[in-house]
Amino acid sequence: MTMNRKTAAVVLAGGKGRRIGGDTPKQYLEIGGHPLLYYSLKTFSDSFVDEIYLVCGAGEEEYCSTEIVEKYGFSKVRSIVSGGRERYHSVYNGLRAIRCTCEGDNSDPCEIVFIHDGARPFVTEEIILRAYNAAVENRAAAVAYPASDTVKMSDNAGFVAETLRRDHIWLMQTPQAFDFYEIYDAYSRLIESEADILDRGVLITDDAMVLELFSDRRVKLVMGDRRNIKVTVPEDLELAEFYLKLRKQD
Repeated sequence: MTMNRKTAAVVLAGGKGRRIGGDTPKQYLEIGGHPLLYYSLKTFSDSFVDEIYLVCGAGEEEYCSTEIVEKYGFSKVRSIVSGGRERYHSVYNGLRAIRCTCEGDNSDPCEIVFIHDGARPFVTEEIILRAYNAAVENRAAAVAYPASDTVKMSDNAGFVAETLRRDHIWLMQTPQAFDFYEIYDAYSRLIESEADILDRGVLITDDAMVLELFSDRRVKLVMGDRRNIKVTVPEDLELAEFYLKLRKQD
């Protein structure tokens, strides 16, 4: 499949996975005989996306190069980038690597960039395509899933303060897709304003939020999939194994 916009994906694999326990970062834990990170990299490699920029933990670059990229033949991985202290630092490092690479070799500039958590192994090419189409039309798109449970707001004492309208609640997933220069500019502004953001107690939890804070661009929500889980706690590994068995049956 060929698209008329140059695309790149920033795949984040720098998390330590403290909530999942153990010494091995969660993205390298094996399910179905492969590291967790393998599955999202394979999906993006098999898709129409032109290039992949893999962001890993500091000091893990050689491991990712030999044990992930070379071992499984992920030829679309253009660069392996060292991550930062927080997720938003890692995203910024990935975006900056895209810009530096394009400018350095005088190649066509990236137009649409996907940002994806490597700990979401069940992203599909269909989801990537939906995000791409929405980003081309709206310049910003985020994969999400409508909430099915009742959502409550609590007060500081742990009592119910408010019941939110469920029909307006979406649970965010990745990938999120953007016009490259708009999201790069927004992240640059975030890095410049980091001290103020921290002083205000603002927690940056996804990429769409960066546009919310540093741009007037509205982010289009794109239907995701319940199986597109982020492996965070031990129970998620069991669920991922189950989903992988279902995928093989399909």
